[in-house]
Amino acid sequence: MSKNNFTTSDSLEGVIYNQLTCYKDKRGYLMEIFRHDELEEKLWPVMGYISVTNPGITRGPHEHVSQTDIFAFVGPGDFLLALWDDRASSPTYGKRFCVKVGSANPATVTIPEGVVHAYHCISSTPGTVINIPNQLYAGKNKKEPVDEIRHEENENSPFVLDLKEILREQVL
Repeated sequence: MSKNNFTTSDSLEGVIYNQLTCYKDKRGYLMEIFRHDELEEKLWPVMGYISVTNPGITRGPHEHVSQTDIFAFVGPGDFLLALWDDRASSPTYGKRFCVKVGSANPATVTIPEGVVHAYHCISSTPGTVINIPNQLYAGKNKKEPVDEIRHEENENSPFVLDLKEILREQVL
């Protein structure tokens, strides 16, 4: 796939976008981000981590060979999430999906292996992301190779997060 040759799509094969319900009361609020009874067993998380991204900063794009990520964008902060389907066998190969997520639009997004992903903090405050992937980072006891292809290190990468173009396309 050549640079910027991806077309926009409202979904990608295997990507699960789940708008979260926020249950509020006088104590604060609660959102469910994961339930075993709502996921195939092969997708069940085996670890979890939180990352904080400063305003104007992008993480990615990168992809995994065999890992599925389950990102929870619950705030604080808002992000533009971009996904590119570079799986030649996928019916949505060559498509790109973008969505605004975070405080203003809390969601979980399940991203299967082979789907390239990046997110950019579009809020004026740092944004928090929770990830509960189905594989351990660097394997058991952190003694295995990391399952990550870091496209952000390739200046000729076809996976370009052009914020002006994407925001013009009126993402969710």
